[in-house]
Amino acid sequence: MAESLLRDETMTGREITSWVLPDLPDRITARELIRLRVRAEVARFNATRDEMFRGLVQPSGATETPQGFRMPGSARIDGEAQADAACRAFDRNAFIMLAGGRQVEDLDDPIDLRDGGTVAFIRLIPLVGG
Repeated sequence: MAESLLRDETMTGREITSWVLPDLPDRITARELIRLRVRAEVARFNATRDEMFRGLVQPSGATETPQGFRMPGSARIDGEAQADAACRAFDRNAFIMLAGGRQVEDLDDPIDLRDGGTVAFIRLIPLVGG
């Protein structure tokens, strides 16, 4: 089993946050890694019931802030729905993934985690008026 260091980064490569996702297979598709990552961050949020969700994509009903996504009241997030939303976001280029020194182009692309597998996620900000 492998583990992966997941890094959220800015477009310039500055780390926003990072954490280790353990107990992964040596090879995994981008889709599987995104889904596992999102389900793990949703599980952490639902367990702590913090008002701010700091995750890959914005949950429905949440308001985006500089610190994350503000959830209404004591709302819980559906991990499967959030994982589906993250895969759709990847398909429409809302974020990119970098793994093994290359950009991951497709959800079905394999990622090899045997060499310490750091995977960077970079949210793309749409240009105003673009």
